Amino acid sequence: MQPKDTTTNDRFKGFTNTDCPFLPCHQGVQREFNCLFCYCPLIAYECPGPYQTFTDKNGLTRKDCSACTLPHDGYLKSWNFIQRWLEYPVPWSGKPQTEPPTRRPKPPGQAGDNAAASADGAAIDGAADQEA
Repeated sequence: MQPKDTTTNDRFKGFTNTDCPFLPCHQGVQREFNCLFCYCPLIAYECPGPYQTFTDKNGLTRKDCSACTLPHDGYLKSWNFIQRWLEYPVPWSGKPQTEPPTRRPKPPGQAGDNAAASADGAAIDGAADQEA
């Protein structure tokens, strides 16, 4: 088996489970629907995806990410988005999402603005500048 960074085969970056009874579970996906991140690895971390907070029956604050399409919108785009945000994960604070959303963390010891905005200023680094 080749390490993922040395193979030219990128089929491991996504799949669509067409037999899933919940598909499509997130509305608004424009590319092939990526089911690889059905349970998003960013659920416990700060992220730019649109989420709401709620309190569960045990009194714990949780994220509701049902409006988020970032880990599902295209195999390569969603793979790159998740990989970039997991480079320097920041544990989720348990607080509601900020406006503007959280920026992608920089490596420890680096300072400054770490957002790469589009021309209209709406994109968050890692969310819109991926390969389609």
